[in-house]
Amino acid sequence: MKDKSELDTAEFPIPRLEIEEPKPLSSRVEVDLAALTDTGKVRERNEDHFYVARVGRRIDTILTNIPSGDVPAHFDETGYVIIVADGMGGAQGGEVASRLAIATLVNIIIHVPDWILRLDEEHAQEVMERAAGYYRRVNLALLERARVEPRLRGMGTTMTATYSIGDDLFVANVGDSRAYIFRDGRLQLLTRDQTQAQMLADVGAIGQSEVARHRLRHVLTNALGGAEKELRVDVQRLKLADGDRLLVCTDGLTDMISDEEIGDLVRDQSSERACHELVNRALARGGKDNVTVVVARYSIPDVEEDD
Repeated sequence: MKDKSELDTAEFPIPRLEIEEPKPLSSRVEVDLAALTDTGKVRERNEDHFYVARVGRRIDTILTNIPSGDVPAHFDETGYVIIVADGMGGAQGGEVASRLAIATLVNIIIHVPDWILRLDEEHAQEVMERAAGYYRRVNLALLERARVEPRLRGMGTTMTATYSIGDDLFVANVGDSRAYIFRDGRLQLLTRDQTQAQMLADVGAIGQSEVARHRLRHVLTNALGGAEKELRVDVQRLKLADGDRLLVCTDGLTDMISDEEIGDLVRDQSSERACHELVNRALARGGKDNVTVVVARYSIPDVEEDD
């Protein structure tokens, strides 16, 4: 009987690997990111907060005797998170609410053991369901904080968050902070304001063109920290295109300048320059509220052409 070390390897051929290495689209997407916030000319404190992060998973092969090509020497996948929140509630309530909402969301994400960084339809649906669930947990955290600290009762906040993986973009929204895409020379609003004025427009009581100046345009129908029962979280998924510019902002911007002007200011500029132009224009128009903007410009390679 042959010793194990003497066995003829021809009797036990190594099967050919049939697993195709996934195309690293997400790590090849380049994102020019910038953010800026300002208290404005009227408010005493800034109740806006923002958060921008790069997330990912990575493999670097350090040592192996597996033949080259069977496993990658290096592989990574990358996503980008943008969050903007606009607090309300008097005294320090608004400032605490927006800060606590973002911090709670980020810490929830950090504690999730399985980050989704590669998508199919099943996982895309999972991302959307998780986002809604995370928002509900943030809402409960704000309600609990207000319960134990009476000075914070009545606090609340909007929160608009985006998560991009490669050319997939997810947008979650509560309140009236907005997300826009600038594409092919046109600015498109992605979110829908959760306000009394927008609700009136939705049922046909007023025209859509009247919403921007209606007396109820700032009265929220939904807010984090303000929903004792069911919180409505709007979540959507869309595809990004090369050259897209994503803008996430508070109403301190959109109350001061029109969508047409916003489009002109983000057109053909770096993200940093666009942020400064947007905030400066809002301040020049009166700066009646805190203003916060985050701009991301996406450079997305054509994977098929590169193959």
